Amino acid sequence: MASHKILVIDDSRVIQKTVKSMLPPGNFDVVEAKDGEEGLKKIRSDKPSLIMLDFLLPKKSGWEVFQEIQAHDDLRKIPLVVMSGRKEEVTEKISEPFEFFEFIEKPFEKKQLIGAIKTAMSKAKKPRAAVKAAPAAAASTAASGGEDVAALQAKVAAMEKEIATLKKQITQILTFIKQKLK
Repeated sequence: MASHKILVIDDSRVIQKTVKSMLPPGNFDVVEAKDGEEGLKKIRSDKPSLIMLDFLLPKKSGWEVFQEIQAHDDLRKIPLVVMSGRKEEVTEKISEPFEFFEFIEKPFEKKQLIGAIKTAMSKAKKPRAAVKAAPAAAASTAASGGEDVAALQAKVAAMEKEIATLKKQITQILTFIKQKLK
């Protein structure tokens, strides 16, 4: 019997079969869902140990499935690998660094897939604030306040760096436009 159940939510049979073929034989039971609605049903019914979620799906998008997962404490604990052929589609909705899930760009190779699964499993173990904080949870959240502040400061520093880069690019574009208008 397989020790890990992996739910692959992707409308491409090729990706579903590719994931299945890349996993070590005997260790994994792969369950497949062809759209977001079916994926959410199987998350609840099959209780997978890992979810591989395509970001572009019919019926319910990967973004909607992601939001549903994040809204429930029990589902947020399941390791998650988000897949997409274009990383920009994901970063439009979810800013980097991806703290609690792993991202893998399609097409991927076996080594990348195994690495993404391992990383997703370690990221899923990271403590995070509850969606609806109970009094006991609030006390434990306060204890980890220093870590939260440090993480936020790192995110702010990354954003400031990104803003500086964008300002530089805008200046370059304006200079180019001015030269063309002369």
